[in-house]
Amino acid sequence: MANDKSTFWIIGAGKFGTKAAERLCRKRPDAIFIVVDQDAAALKRLANLPVKTVYQEGASYLGEHLVDTEVAPEWIIPAIPVHLAFEWVRLKMSASGGIEILPVPLEVEKMVPNPIRGPEGQLYISYADFICPDNCTEPLDICTFTGKPRKGILYRTLGDICYKDFTSVVVRSHQLAPGVGGFRPEALWKSLNKVVQGKGPILYSTACLCHGVMHAFRVV
Repeated sequence: MANDKSTFWIIGAGKFGTKAAERLCRKRPDAIFIVVDQDAAALKRLANLPVKTVYQEGASYLGEHLVDTEVAPEWIIPAIPVHLAFEWVRLKMSASGGIEILPVPLEVEKMVPNPIRGPEGQLYISYADFICPDNCTEPLDICTFTGKPRKGILYRTLGDICYKDFTSVVVRSHQLAPGVGGFRPEALWKSLNKVVQGKGPILYSTACLCHGVMHAFRVV
C-alpha cells in the first residue's frame, strides 16, 4: 500500500533547517520529514526529533531525487546558503548543454528593494532593511516588525520585471510555519519548463512576500 502521509524535504540541518524541523514537526506531527545535510554532526543534533536524516549535499540530493511528480514531497524547505531552486535547474539543464551564469544587470538591480550582490553576480533582495523577527507570521497586508502596510509583494515585483529580452521566472516560497518557508515541487517543474521554452536570457528568482534571491543566466 502506498504511503499516504505528507512528506517534507528539509534541505539543510543548520540553524534554519533545525528551526524548520522543530516547528514543522510540532505543526504537522502526522507528516514524514526528511532532513538532508553533508554535515554529519549537524544531522546528529536532530536525534531528538522524529525525522529521517540523509547524509548528502543538499542540491545534489534534490537533483537526484526530484525526478518526477510521483515521488515528489508535498513541500521542499531550502535551508542551505545557496539558491536551491536555481541549483536544481542548473543540474537539470546540464543534461542538455547547461547554462552560462550572468551577473544580474545593473538596471535590474535598480528595480528591486535593498539589493545585495553575491559572488556569482546574483542579487539578494528584501523589502526589509532590518533583521526580521525569528517568528514572523508573514501577514499579507502589514509588516510584523514595523506595523505598517507592506511596500509590495516581492514575488510579484520580481515576476513583473521587464528588461530587454530577459524572461523573469519566479518560484514562490510559501510560509509553512512562523519563520519557515518552502515551495512545492510543481513550482520547480513549472519554472524549468519556462527556462527551457525561453527565447533569451533568464532572471531566475525564489521569493516570498518580503525576501528573495535572483540569478541571471542564459541557456547554452
